[in-house]
Amino acid sequence: MARAIWRGTISFGMVSIPVRLFTATESQDISFRQLHAADNSPIRLVKRCSTDGKDLEPDEIVKGYEYGKDRFVLIDESDLEKLPIPSKHTISLTAFVDAHEIDPIYYEKGYYVEPEELGRKPFALLVKALEEKRLSAVAKIAIRTKERLCALRPKDGGLVLETLYFADEIRRPESEPQELAVSDAEMKVAYALIDLLHEPFDPAAYRDEYRDALMSIIEAKLAGHEYVAPAEAAAPSPAVDLMAALKASVEAAKKRKAAAAEPEPEPAPPARGRKKTPVAS
Repeated sequence: MARAIWRGTISFGMVSIPVRLFTATESQDISFRQLHAADNSPIRLVKRCSTDGKDLEPDEIVKGYEYGKDRFVLIDESDLEKLPIPSKHTISLTAFVDAHEIDPIYYEKGYYVEPEELGRKPFALLVKALEEKRLSAVAKIAIRTKERLCALRPKDGGLVLETLYFADEIRRPESEPQELAVSDAEMKVAYALIDLLHEPFDPAAYRDEYRDALMSIIEAKLAGHEYVAPAEAAAPSPAVDLMAALKASVEAAKKRKAAAAEPEPEPAPPARGRKKTPVAS
């Protein structure tokens, strides 16, 4: 069973709901170890003092904030415990907003919220209220050594807590978008292409093709074979004639959609043997 990464309460007005948080996502990336090229021995990363060159054990290492060149203020765990942050143990719902008002760029990481036994009824009340009002609750939460902005939204009869970046953590784009004239005819063909590709979102329909290809290389090497990559499709070149490119895209999308809609051919019935002509005795 998964281990809760946070325990505390949701404060909803004068109502307190004891809850636990569980990580909602996990990385499926393929990880590599670093090896010594000469003999393929694993490399051990060490933490070494820059003054005396001594390799350090974890209990010999402390935290320090560098306020000037090589000048530090030391911070230990007891200092962090003294921080007067209510969100270390309480998620106080301070506002309710329309979910679409939160730009997706603010989303950081998702957690499932589960009530403790004593909080099941007020938890159900909060979920139902958010569902019927179609709102998300905004709050703050301290996880480990950082306080985060967060949003709680209903999902499948439960709650998901999404940690959010603070406004000062969102960078500005390097350049501002330019206003360019687009003709009605170009817009009409662009709409046609979008309509052809419009479909319900199905995350299961997408795969990490890079990870699959990398796993194919690993499996081929384990089997003692040399991996041969399939021919890679050429990247489309920038459109010179925008209208021609849009029309070609619409035609290609129509063909793909028609091919996908074609029923699978039924398997041919098994061949019957010829009847043998009885031989007169």
